[in-house]
Amino acid sequence: MASKTSLSLKMRIIHRYLGFFLVGIMSVYALSGIVLIFRDSDVFKQEKQITEQIKVNASSDELGELLEMRRLKATKEENNKIYFQNGFYDKETGIAEYKIKELPFILDKMTHLHKAKSSDALFFLNIFFGVALLFFSLSSFFMFLPKTSVFKKGLYFTLAGIVLTLLLLFV
Repeated sequence: MASKTSLSLKMRIIHRYLGFFLVGIMSVYALSGIVLIFRDSDVFKQEKQITEQIKVNASSDELGELLEMRRLKATKEENNKIYFQNGFYDKETGIAEYKIKELPFILDKMTHLHKAKSSDALFFLNIFFGVALLFFSLSSFFMFLPKTSVFKKGLYFTLAGIVLTLLLLFV
């Protein structure tokens, strides 16, 4: 019996201090997660006018790569100018003028951290954070003794949360 209390106490202590340690990154993930929900709109984005000097006489096919814009499609071509969504490129001068919408600096940094890939330098921090969140969800079962009413009520909430998760995943 003492070993169960000992394990429970250890889990509570780790849960508490890991929670304090990760409060900053959890806040970043919460905020960037909210921002990412709106990534298909311009809700948090700011418009920026760009004038860029690139290669003279570039073709419309080269333009997307030169401007580092994926899925750039020319809408029309006339008078030595190539027009595309939100801008144009002058073939004679090599100047491209266009507008882009991007997140403010801090929100951009937060969302890039949230969407880290294995090729990013600090991807292991994201793995650590994911494992810590998994630990939080599992260690919460060690907060109360299994025979208490609080624990039993907690199991009902757990079941409701699992059902909600399954509904969100499959509906």
